[in-house]
Amino acid sequence: MTDAAALLAALAARGWTIGTAESLTGGGLVAALVDVPGASAVVRGGVVAYATDLKAGVLGVDQDLLERTGPVDPDVARWMAEGARTVLGVDVGVATTGVAGPDPQDGVEVGTVFIAVAVPSGVTVEPLTLTGSRDDIRRETTRRAIALCARAIAVP
Repeated sequence: MTDAAALLAALAARGWTIGTAESLTGGGLVAALVDVPGASAVVRGGVVAYATDLKAGVLGVDQDLLERTGPVDPDVARWMAEGARTVLGVDVGVATTGVAGPDPQDGVEVGTVFIAVAVPSGVTVEPLTLTGSRDDIRRETTRRAIALCARAIAVP
């Protein structure tokens, strides 16, 4: 069973749904989830907010925060994940933001990534410093986002 399939099975066992708010991964995370047969039982959808203004306009990220920090920030990831929960009407919202390259963005180095997972009990944000090609960084971010979701929903 793949990590994505295991995550979806765990969500189904809890009766929970999931949705994504993606920047860095550009829809790759929700694609990895819906690649699993039967995903429609728990995956409601995803928002690709690649442009900074969409993070505020669609996902409700605080505009002042975006102006102060830029889009690659742990608090932006947190707002995005919570926005996914609200906009998509899901139990679990997962967000990705960062710089995949090939060049730094707004003074932020390539490989700087933030993943956030919002569940009913709170939000977990994981900062990452990744290396490799643009594709490597996006693929590893997707893998780590799925793993962080699995940890966030684990029954203690």
